[in-house]
Amino acid sequence: MTNVAVFRPDDGRLANAVDYLESRGVTAVGDAMLAVEETDDSPREDADFAIFTSKTGAELVADAGWTVGDTEVCAIGDSTADALDNAGYGVDIVPDEFSSMGLVAALDSAVDGARVEVARSDHGSQLLLDGLNDAGAYVHETVLYRLVRPEGSGDSTELAASGELDAALFTSSLTVEHFLAAAHSRGIRDAAIEGLNDAVVGCIGQPTRKTAEAQGIEVDVVPETADFEVLADAVLAER
Repeated sequence: MTNVAVFRPDDGRLANAVDYLESRGVTAVGDAMLAVEETDDSPREDADFAIFTSKTGAELVADAGWTVGDTEVCAIGDSTADALDNAGYGVDIVPDEFSSMGLVAALDSAVDGARVEVARSDHGSQLLLDGLNDAGAYVHETVLYRLVRPEGSGDSTELAASGELDAALFTSSLTVEHFLAAAHSRGIRDAAIEGLNDAVVGCIGQPTRKTAEAQGIEVDVVPETADFEVLADAVLAER
């Protein structure tokens, strides 16, 4: 396995991912498919529960000086919880299943009649809001940032289309969508999908897998743990 594509945001995570892959003896193709556009909005401070779904969101609210008060802080995933802890926010709830429905299940018996603030990107799952509403919560959503495709992204699609990509690591549904949009803009969408299907494709989480498979991409690896290095190791083990 030689060329392995990774699509993390170019905010330190992409460089770390490239370093990790190259430490494993492969050629990393860093092709950022996500960029963060801040909205400068901040979560409400009068909620009973505040939910954060990403490390980026945690860092933005810390930079904005959000005050936790008596709010119970909920985090989806260890990286989000760690970022909140590092910012000085105590984390009260982290669901066993790192997903929207996992958090709904964890909060189901606690939020009836409660005010719940959901602070996240503009591409958050509607399942989270619907699940909380069904549990009887009064839900307010704050969009902290928008996720966009960086201008000029898509070099990895050329490698895929020409059969030169050995593996691809998708870390969210949006990275799949933006990869395909980049391929479409270059007129090589079908060829890129064909190239992916000749490579080893790894996805973090079942939602990412479903997005890929719905577009005709064959997924080979979905690790049980939603962690980039675990994903990379699992894909490289397919060599």
